[in-house]
This record gives sequence, C-alpha cells and structure tokens, in this order.
Amino acid sequence: MDSNIFECDQTRQTRDGGRDAIGKYRLGLATSNISLYFSIEAKRYSLTNEVGVKEMARLISRLRHRQFGILVTTSYVDTQTYQEIIDDGHPVLILSAVDIIEILKRNGLSEKKALINWMKAT
Repeated sequence: MDSNIFECDQTRQTRDGGRDAIGKYRLGLATSNISLYFSIEAKRYSLTNEVGVKEMARLISRLRHRQFGILVTTSYVDTQTYQEIIDDGHPVLILSAVDIIEILKRNGLSEKKALINWMKAT
C-alpha cells in the first residue's frame, strides 16, 4: 500500500535466507530517484507473543550495505529489542499490529467484508 515500493517478491518458504520477501523502494521523484533494496521478515504471532531479539537479529544479519529491513508482525516488538534497534541505529522499519490496522483503515479497509474482498483481489 506504499506506491514507492515498485518491486516486491516473496521468497520461498524454506531456505529463504531469513527473509520472507525482498524488494525495491523508490526514493525521490518520478524524474529523479534512487532505488533502495529491502528485506521483509513477517511474524504472525498472537497479540500476547512478542517479537524478540532473536527474530530481529536474524533480519538485521541479512541486511547489506544500503539496504533496510521491514519487520511486519501481528503482535508487537518487546521493549529491549526495540530499544536496541534505536540505540544501534539499525535501518529497520517496524510495522506492528496497531500499525497494520491504521494502514488498512487509511486505505478504506476498516470493515471485514471490504478487507476480505481486497485480499481476494490481490
């Protein structure tokens, strides 16, 4: 739902190198821009099961020069892990359950039926 993502490919389910998807992000204008590569790690956890240091370290270890990571989770990132990302300046964007809900609402998908129809269409 970010128009600056112009390439995003799911990796295979096993032996994926610790990434669930890889892609390219356009930074700049249509006439003058650069592409940044990113890796996505997705964790479908319950709201009571946090993403910890182990999962985050796996994503960070896969990032190369001029890349950034995106961690998407249906739960949340524990405080220690989040603080380490901030303190160490890792280029990781975190999208937790509350962020996913906000993105869906912002795109007119706040009702279950609309969300299911959108998911079937994509």
